[in-house]
Amino acid sequence: MGTSEAALQILSSGCRILSSDPYASNLDWKFASKFHINCVKKRALRHKQLFNCSSFLQNQIGIQRLKMIGDYGLFGNTSVDSLRLLSCKCQQSETVGGLTSEDGKGTWFVDSARVLHFNGAVNPTNVLEFGNVQQKQGNGELTSNGAVKQGKESLPTDGGALGIGRDASNKVTVDSIEDEAWNLLLNSVVYYCGSPIGTIAANDPTSSNVLNYDQVFIRDFIPSGIAFLLKGEYDIVRNFILHTLQLQSWEKTMDCHSPGQGLMPASFKVRTVPLDGDDSSTEEVLDPDFGEAAIGRVAPVDSGLWWIILLRAYGKCSGDLSVQERIDVQTGIKMILRLCLSDGFDMFPTLLVTDGSCMIDRRMGIHGHPLEIQALFYSALLCAREMLAPEDGSADLIRALTNRLVALSFHIREYYWIDLRKLNEIYRYKTEEYSYDAVNKFNIYPDQVSPWLVKWIPNQGGYLIGNLQPAHMDFRFFSLGNLWSVVSGLATTEQSHAILDLIEAKWIDLVADMPLKICYPALEGQEWQIITGSDPKNTPWSYHNAGSWPTLLWQLTVACIKMNRPEIAARAIGVAERRISWDKWPEYYDTKRARFIGKQARLFQTWSIAGYLVAKLLLADPSAAKMLITEEDPELVNAFSCMISANPRRQRGRKNSKQTYIV
Repeated sequence: MGTSEAALQILSSGCRILSSDPYASNLDWKFASKFHINCVKKRALRHKQLFNCSSFLQNQIGIQRLKMIGDYGLFGNTSVDSLRLLSCKCQQSETVGGLTSEDGKGTWFVDSARVLHFNGAVNPTNVLEFGNVQQKQGNGELTSNGAVKQGKESLPTDGGALGIGRDASNKVTVDSIEDEAWNLLLNSVVYYCGSPIGTIAANDPTSSNVLNYDQVFIRDFIPSGIAFLLKGEYDIVRNFILHTLQLQSWEKTMDCHSPGQGLMPASFKVRTVPLDGDDSSTEEVLDPDFGEAAIGRVAPVDSGLWWIILLRAYGKCSGDLSVQERIDVQTGIKMILRLCLSDGFDMFPTLLVTDGSCMIDRRMGIHGHPLEIQALFYSALLCAREMLAPEDGSADLIRALTNRLVALSFHIREYYWIDLRKLNEIYRYKTEEYSYDAVNKFNIYPDQVSPWLVKWIPNQGGYLIGNLQPAHMDFRFFSLGNLWSVVSGLATTEQSHAILDLIEAKWIDLVADMPLKICYPALEGQEWQIITGSDPKNTPWSYHNAGSWPTLLWQLTVACIKMNRPEIAARAIGVAERRISWDKWPEYYDTKRARFIGKQARLFQTWSIAGYLVAKLLLADPSAAKMLITEEDPELVNAFSCMISANPRRQRGRKNSKQTYIV
């Protein structure tokens, strides 16, 4: 027997070893046997790929240095060739990976491939492979997530092939839905040099046009990462955080222009390419997309903000603060903050962005200061403030961060809030006011108040509007922005309860047959033609134009748990469970009541699956939501009170504060 065959035989005997992970030991053991059976089916193929990777590692172990400029120069003036992809050059280590070298220049190395535990089962090959292997004739290529590929991407089969149980009436039971969801989530895991690094956007076997749905998206991985954290699977989240941080340092250009230092990619893909100078060997590389290949070529503003939020959640959940304390991670946080806090022409504390720079990544009239970006910005600032190491080099940044938090919270709470009383006030606005104490500061014309809003706004409840610019208020209700304003504390306690009151009052509009509308109402008619450019994908009540997105379940659940109103989330989850599995986990739903699967929706969409799982896990253990929730500290509350007292329209709060804040 050859060496490789003998090694395969030895390694394949170890799949029944049980996990020593204290978190995994408490999980449902019914997963273990089913996962073991599927794991064995793919082991031989996967080991072959790992041996190829290992031979490369033995001969090509190297380092990946970061290029930092200006006051970020903690790693020395070393560079990365922007035309060269991030190669698989992992050093084996029993300890936590980090920065090495005695010269203090911060040589980078990635954590070694480690055994990933789940539900009591261990895969000693450092790879979880669940699902059936598709038999191929001839030479097959193994993709990064373990599927065999020949010509087209091999994708997992539907829920029936996963052994999902149904009762006598052919209805999917709740337990079987969760089992199916975990199977599908694990089938979506992407591996880099044998270690889990993320989840692909979708595994839709019905779609022949993959586009970029086979990539790992930063924003899409967030619910997947939270789900893994809640199950005690920390390695995949840690690997994701460190690898995406390494991609942050790249110099990307489009038409000879480079974006700001610190920009996080929208997505990345693991590719297998020939090794330089040796056509007989291959290596795995990470190929990031910063928007230069995306539809519309829009840079992802939200990626860095979500990355900071996930970094804090990882530390809170795992108890491992060593990751956020690393010099390279601290530098990554500072780079994102400096990019967001950089001076510009804008007079407002909100972030000014282009259309399509967040979850709504197509033209939908959200350019300017969209609520979703502001809520994530506020949350990321609070998380960064908590994680930044207190040192002399961070003092100015922390001071600027605190000032921005105060100004941003005041601006959003004061000018974005709308309820029946505020709407009546806007209806009576005087225009063309020129003074420092003007009531109508943004010169909003009362005729902008749409007839639909007058009929729709409830007597009890309110929300934060979608956007605010000079002479323009976008009165649409955007779910993610409002929910994350509750989670982050950007909305006051009173406003947060009012937002949930509105969701309950307008349940038939926002939830209906499938939670949750991404926005309400839809752009229709001439308004749709002008604002979207007649986008055939964003037709009224579809996709980003008031489509219903199941992934929003997890943000709704966190918001409800924070406000001690979990029954709202439980009701929404119950609505989703009636059909989401039967419909094969679509990306989104169409029509006013979300009765149809989206006309261009991908099936087996990973963040639809992960969003459901996170919602279920958090309802079962509400205390776990603390890793995502942020609260104002007394210093910020005091500063906000000072701003309220300085506002001529609001004479309340503490008037004689000794501390001065620059706004």
